[in-house]
Amino acid sequence: MISIVIGSGFGGIAAALRLKAKGHEVTLIEKHQDLGGRARVFRKNGFTFDGGPTVITAPYLINELFELFKKDPKDYIELSPLKIWYQFIFEDKSKFNYSGNENEMKAQIEEINKEDVQGYEKLVNFTKKIFDKGFTELADVPFDKPFVMMQQLPALLKLKSYKSVYSLVSSYIKNEKLRRILSMHPLLVGGNPFTTTSIYGLILYLEKKWGIHYSMGGTGNIIKGFEKLMNEVGIKIIKGNEVAKIISKNNKITGVQLNNNSNIDADNIICNADPPAVYEKLLDGKSNNSVLFKWKKNRMEYSMGLFVYYFGTKKIYENVEHHTIKFGNKYKEHLDDIFNKKKLNDDISYYLHRPSATDKSMAPEGNDCFYVLVPVPNNQSGIDWKIEGEKMKKLIIDKMEKDLMPNLKENIVEDFYLTPDYFEEDLNTKYGSGFSIQPKFTQSAYFRFHNKSEIYEGLYFVGAGTHPGAGVPGVLSSAKVLDNII
Repeated sequence: MISIVIGSGFGGIAAALRLKAKGHEVTLIEKHQDLGGRARVFRKNGFTFDGGPTVITAPYLINELFELFKKDPKDYIELSPLKIWYQFIFEDKSKFNYSGNENEMKAQIEEINKEDVQGYEKLVNFTKKIFDKGFTELADVPFDKPFVMMQQLPALLKLKSYKSVYSLVSSYIKNEKLRRILSMHPLLVGGNPFTTTSIYGLILYLEKKWGIHYSMGGTGNIIKGFEKLMNEVGIKIIKGNEVAKIISKNNKITGVQLNNNSNIDADNIICNADPPAVYEKLLDGKSNNSVLFKWKKNRMEYSMGLFVYYFGTKKIYENVEHHTIKFGNKYKEHLDDIFNKKKLNDDISYYLHRPSATDKSMAPEGNDCFYVLVPVPNNQSGIDWKIEGEKMKKLIIDKMEKDLMPNLKENIVEDFYLTPDYFEEDLNTKYGSGFSIQPKFTQSAYFRFHNKSEIYEGLYFVGAGTHPGAGVPGVLSSAKVLDNII
């Protein structure tokens, strides 16, 4: 069996390894000169900047890919658990250290609102039930037939999946600060906490079950470890070549054509590329012949875009934790601007990553390394990032200087930024969305793009746009779904 995997993000690499373990002849094709997709690495004058995911949860999903070939993951990667998972900072400068230490968590909750301690305990217990169903039971189950979804509906309704994550959290927690802290998880997978189905409340429990880890040397070192493994087990890797067309005959996939006009035959094509981009740009248009599929594709709502500012400083900011989440004054209104009104807002919230807090190798000696990620509207907004990019960069620096990094401006020695244009042009995501389609109930499981194409025989999908969804555990689980289909 000959299988081609298009795209080398976590999902594509996991798919390639799982198919190889089944005895397939596997070729992985990546348009860039380096592997990783959203998890690419940028190196500038001694600074190492992870392109994408930095919060590593459910490490067993990474380890089991090495174990498929009887390899010890520790020979390839080093995952280090973090003590403080996130430090949350509010506009009034108050802080909350979010961690796996339940005593410390409850003590901090009690300081903010004593009544919410009991609500927090009940919320954690309820998210365990969601986790047991949504992750343990269903994360690697193919949802390519309506009756599979129908079978699960009673259980999903019992778990209040019709509620949003924010609404679920609010039914247990009264304090607004705590509501924000405990409902922010959908933002990690491209969703608005006010519209994302409460199924994604399982992330809260998933973090508690396995903790939050950091890959020493950066997330890029996980990709490097996978690449070494793929070379050892005989997966052919083609870099610097983009798939221009997926070739089909009578709705059966037969191979791909690269941008250098060479063709490669295959029995199966697995796309780690964004499903809408595949259907719209790489196939012959037959997908538009199906009225139902065309309607499904056109009704999809896409995640927010991301503005990511990478910078290195000559000053070490010891007081900044590994992961910081800073909330602006407004929460619901700001998210409404991003997801619905598609407009920019000065009252930004942001996520700040400081890998050098844990790993000094990420910056030159005496320097500090960061990236800051700001949710922004996707490119349906029509925002001209050639104009707005510099303004956003200045706004972010001003905010961070005021919030937690004094004299930042004069200490920056290296910087660059990525906008939704990068996600659209370099990563081929529709509208430059950061996480493909939004994780709403009407876009979950059967209602997402299927792992097995509804239109073409031999065409499959892994990654953020398909079941179970975005985030490292989600895309790695999508390769397990594939394992159950092929």
